[in-house]
Amino acid sequence: MIGIKKYFFIVLLLSTFLSASAQNKTLSVSLSQAKFEEFIKIIEQSSSYHFFYQSAFTDSLKVTINADHKTISEILNIIFTETELHYAIDSNDNIYITKTRTILTELPIHYFSQSTTLGTNDGDFDFSDYEKKEKKKKAIEDRLLIIGTKTNNLQGSATIKGQLRDAITGEPLIGASVFIEKPLTGAATDPQGNYSLTIPKGRHELIIKSIGMKNGLRQIMLYADGKLDVELDEDVSPLKEVIVESDRDVRVSGMQMGVEKLDIKTMKQMPAVLGEVDVFKVMLTLPGVQSAGEGSSGINVRGGSTSQNLILFNDAVVYNPSHLFGFFSTFNPDVLKNVQLYKSGINADYGGRLSSVLDVSAREGNKKKFTASGGISPITGRLTVEGPIIKDKTSFLIGLRSTYSDWILKQLDSKELQNSSAAFYDIHANLTVFERDISKLKIGQKVKITLPNAPEKTFFAEIILIGRDLN
Repeated sequence: MIGIKKYFFIVLLLSTFLSASAQNKTLSVSLSQAKFEEFIKIIEQSSSYHFFYQSAFTDSLKVTINADHKTISEILNIIFTETELHYAIDSNDNIYITKTRTILTELPIHYFSQSTTLGTNDGDFDFSDYEKKEKKKKAIEDRLLIIGTKTNNLQGSATIKGQLRDAITGEPLIGASVFIEKPLTGAATDPQGNYSLTIPKGRHELIIKSIGMKNGLRQIMLYADGKLDVELDEDVSPLKEVIVESDRDVRVSGMQMGVEKLDIKTMKQMPAVLGEVDVFKVMLTLPGVQSAGEGSSGINVRGGSTSQNLILFNDAVVYNPSHLFGFFSTFNPDVLKNVQLYKSGINADYGGRLSSVLDVSAREGNKKKFTASGGISPITGRLTVEGPIIKDKTSFLIGLRSTYSDWILKQLDSKELQNSSAAFYDIHANLTVFERDISKLKIGQKVKITLPNAPEKTFFAEIILIGRDLN
């Protein structure tokens, strides 16, 4: 019988509490110098409310309250008086406690309405403080300011004095510029931010500039001497991202030591000799490489002689790598792709040269469209034509280079020089064929056609067949 009465009393008490809570959601609580966590524990045990907060915000808060049948909002308003804490309650009885600002638990009215215009006078929600500041700044700059007593006499000049300050900190702006463009007249502020500007009377647009601050404009109508103080907002300029890259992947892709790799884009950024990029002059900028002498295009690598260097152009040996008594190299820069210099650890494929191997590679030609490029230097002229024969399958590259030094010599007064000859020319032709069905040649096999080298006249042609294994 006792157990039944106790059960009946608990059910009656619970039903009474739920009925009252559902109707009014009023609470009764009495605490004195209690911790905020104790207050939350009592509220959550006696109601459907649940709190979300950071303990750092409330660790020093003591709760002293004696509330009888008050809503949770009334209780929290009493507790948070003279504090920086705010609260927000959503429809699920979740209470969010924040510091300084109150969060929104639901979107504003007409949030998804297309007819809503931000910043209108109809009381719509303005989502951006930045837009408010910009509109306020625009309104101030468009307003006409009257300086001096209005009069019909606009002859002569008048002086404007004032002070420039930071709108946030109030600190004076030192070295700021205040000027008008017509006529161009300006002044700078002193260490106290004061300025004095004498300009003709009448309508002017006053421009204010200071390092680190947004530019300011003031529309003024100047009748007589007057004062104008201006506050400028701080200008935070976003910086674009800077990506710093290196050829780390090239350096660690293999165990080969003593290899220097240069592409034609890098070489063209270096100073050119007589208006033309020279491979050997570029090599002289690398460590361990020295010139073989004035008027020579050869190189000495780490103490070795020029005869100990192997020079390859598309895997073909070049025995005479210079033109015009050593002033020009044999390689036309417009057809080059990249250059590799092996200074040590030379592979056996290169024949075991003692000093170095210079491996020069040419481009394959444009497989998409026809292009042409050329150039004229004080002594030479060059022309390069490339393009597809069959788009994406076959391409060609033809590079022509010649000198008109003989014509220059004939223009001189000396008969000995007029009868001299110091001309050269070279032609590079490259045909690349991409074929799917190759029955006789292996995939990647290169077939070279090289004409005999003359001391001053060299011609290179190469056919590269690249296939795809269909099996």
